[in-house]
Amino acid sequence: MKELYVVKIGGNVIDNEENLLRFLQDFSKINAPKILIHGGGKVATEISKGLGIEAVMVDGRRITDAATLKIVTMVYGGLINKSIVAKLQAYNANAIGLTGADANIISATKRPIKNEIDYGFVGDVEKVDGKIISSFIENKLIPVIAPLTHNGQGDILNTNADTVASTIATALSSLYSVHLVYCFELKGVLRDINDKDSVISDIDQTTYELLKNEGVIAKGMIPKMDNAFEAIQSGVKTVRICHADEILSISDNTKQIGTTLFSNKEISH
Repeated sequence: MKELYVVKIGGNVIDNEENLLRFLQDFSKINAPKILIHGGGKVATEISKGLGIEAVMVDGRRITDAATLKIVTMVYGGLINKSIVAKLQAYNANAIGLTGADANIISATKRPIKNEIDYGFVGDVEKVDGKIISSFIENKLIPVIAPLTHNGQGDILNTNADTVASTIATALSSLYSVHLVYCFELKGVLRDINDKDSVISDIDQTTYELLKNEGVIAKGMIPKMDNAFEAIQSGVKTVRICHADEILSISDNTKQIGTTLFSNKEISH
């Protein structure tokens, strides 16, 4: 099976022009089919504040009211997505910017009210059309996908970028040998958030539950990890969480980079 790298970029890498350019230059050099999924929450939050709209987060996920939906659609699907595509073109990487509504690649349903929490216009992924995404890849295009989905009734929905990445990776796992990589500004999952070198090299499902109960893994890292383990259980070959500067080393299996996630039966130490 052909190798495919599904890479999600987030954190302050997107907010920092120098960091983003360095990442995109390295990403463009990956000599294999690849997809880039991006977030952009901090940019959206800053623009929201400038318009007098305060961002509300619950368990690392954004509450999306009607005003916020307009902002994230403009920021994610427009400003960030097209800026990344343009920068990749400068590195001779022929990218195409997409949302879930484009070519009907990601349909979703509006998240129901649960435990008295109304997330607003937030979408839970219902279906990913892996064949359509594959057609872009096979035509030598690099899909750059914003975390926006649609409900088939004309409505855009805001969807967690980590979820978009894991569901795309899963949908393509029957067509490719998929490596899912979450890149951000840290070297991996840290045992001590104040020690940037305290990277936990590998985590299985049982260890994850223990670390979560201890509070070592918390807030926005929880949905990221949940999505990662779902991907592993659904056929994705590898999942890694690492620093954006290490993206070119992900295909080198001789290097220990970031945090690698395993199912319980695969980890042996």
